[in-house]
Amino acid sequence: MKKLNKDFYYLQDMYEDEYYPKFLVDKVKYAIQELVLFLEDNNSAPLEEIQKVLDKITIKINSLCDDFYENDSEIETVARESIADTIFKILNYFDIDIDIEEAIRERDW
Repeated sequence: MKKLNKDFYYLQDMYEDEYYPKFLVDKVKYAIQELVLFLEDNNSAPLEEIQKVLDKITIKINSLCDDFYENDSEIETVARESIADTIFKILNYFDIDIDIEEAIRERDW
């Protein structure tokens, strides 16, 4: 079973920018970690199953948009790219061939 390195750096740009409340970035990270846990436990899952998990976590991240607004922040360009980059790196690590735009197709951000 393939496991993601414990030192993997999630959402680097968001954590390094004070514009994003850390507790909300943590919530985005926890959502993405659901994907990692799924992939670690299901290394050979069909792409359709993986996409369902991606849709679920993307919708979960969508639900945080209001929380970001309430904290004078938002999931804008830097955040979108940071989220997409993190998911892209995870998919690549697990050799999952899903285009990043398809992977986060449910996004509202």
